[in-house]
Amino acid sequence: MQFTLEDIDAAEVVRRTALYGPLTDAVRDLVDATIRTEVDEDTIRDVHASVLAATDRLRAHQIDGAFGVRYTHHGEAMAWGNSVIGLRNAIAPPLSVTHEPGGLVWSEFVLGAAYEGPPGHVHGGVCALVLDQILGMSAASNDKPNFTGTLTLRYRRGTPLGPLRVEARIDRVEGVKTFVVGTISDAAGVTVEADGVFILPTWARESGGEPTSK
Repeated sequence: MQFTLEDIDAAEVVRRTALYGPLTDAVRDLVDATIRTEVDEDTIRDVHASVLAATDRLRAHQIDGAFGVRYTHHGEAMAWGNSVIGLRNAIAPPLSVTHEPGGLVWSEFVLGAAYEGPPGHVHGGVCALVLDQILGMSAASNDKPNFTGTLTLRYRRGTPLGPLRVEARIDRVEGVKTFVVGTISDAAGVTVEADGVFILPTWARESGGEPTSK
């Protein structure tokens, strides 16, 4: 697992958030615009060239591989490459997640054209992606890392594109296994139900749950 400790303070995290967040939002908006545009051919070719040029500029200096999870020395996690909550990942919706006392984890979010499966509805795999993330975050509410062992979904009806809510809570803990349940809902009620089993990894059992630098 790629965990990195960075010697930065809270002010630097805020600065980086303000720098990278708007760029990611702009790329996310570009994805949506690319799907829905009906401009003329010359405009498409011109924008294509501009996107290639912008990509070349960003690739002038970059890390090798994925972003991983970075921690400050104060324990703040930056999972900015994550495909559901990542600040620097334009694939992510992203979700802003609330942790309630007692282990309830939830988020209200919007999925647009980039997440479509059946016409006008969210792709079933995207529903699974979101639920895997939120159930996993609920499983980790005890400040211990937990990785997905199994994830079972029941699609009760189609999940429409637009405003949605996802939530999850711990059902029980048995040794290194945490059992979590969750749902995705729209204004009319539940669209997807999920049950997950999350496993405390071997390295976390040995290290007390602390991330290992790499």
